[in-house]
Amino acid sequence: MTTLNDILSAHDRTNFATSRGTQTHARLQNIVIDGANTRGDFELIQQIKSRPELLPFFTLTAGTEVPIAGTINNRFISRRIDRLVIDDTTKTIKILDYKTDSDRTTFRDKYMIQLREYAHLLRAIYPGYKISAYILWTHDFSLENVPVMSL
Repeated sequence: MTTLNDILSAHDRTNFATSRGTQTHARLQNIVIDGANTRGDFELIQQIKSRPELLPFFTLTAGTEVPIAGTINNRFISRRIDRLVIDDTTKTIKILDYKTDSDRTTFRDKYMIQLREYAHLLRAIYPGYKISAYILWTHDFSLENVPVMSL
């Protein structure tokens, strides 16, 4: 039998996780790593620097909170991409999305669809560009490559 205490405890855990995720997201949003122009949360900068594959997402030229909108399967969607790197020379695009979940399986399907939507919308804007997408799991700072085949 579920008690009121069980419900309140679950509610508190959810609120804590949401609050922590929002705070981490805001801290990551303000980071720039570019020599003398480096700024943001020192602890997170050190974690990013320890993962060289993350560095391109945190340069002065990387987009942060990039708005994107369009229609997919007759449904209008509007989103914000956490980090976006567009390289016109190599015709590549890299998408980075932050996730704070410690259990990667709970919302995995939702996250995969989200990143595929980003890629789908970007393909319409940048035909011929190779698009790759990643999730940065902030609870352990691991990076996961996400296949972004067409929807």
